[in-house]
Amino acid sequence: MTFRAKNVDWGNEQHKLRKIREKVFVCQWRIPSEYEFDHQDSDAFHILVVDENDQVVATARMTPKGEIGRIAVEPQYRGPEVYQALFSALINIAQQHGMLEVLVHCELEGVEYYQQQGFRPVGLVFMDAGIPRQSMVCGLQNFSLTRVELTH
Repeated sequence: MTFRAKNVDWGNEQHKLRKIREKVFVCQWRIPSEYEFDHQDSDAFHILVVDENDQVVATARMTPKGEIGRIAVEPQYRGPEVYQALFSALINIAQQHGMLEVLVHCELEGVEYYQQQGFRPVGLVFMDAGIPRQSMVCGLQNFSLTRVELTH
């Protein structure tokens, strides 16, 4: 199956972005809707990944400060091709906007994955929406998609 990442604007595509994030975060992960959608959505860079039928299978966002988040992937598409499309698009956006590094707040189970991509932990573990997380940072020159597979 072939996947394509598209840069989209919150104002024009928020219905598609909301739909997949509500399905993954609100319904599957039980994160409160008021937490899932915040003031950063309108300023963030958003990615939609679509299949060959132009059906949305994943999304992610990056804030203007380089924070990657809101990675939502339909369960049946959680595999290397989709994550590679997402992260390649996000890194391209970061490069286009002159960012030197990107940041992610991952679940503890994802720390090893992100380390394999060139991220390093910063700060202490913290709770976010009832989930323990670790902040991780990566210089764009160090980013590598060596193993593009996540648990969520």
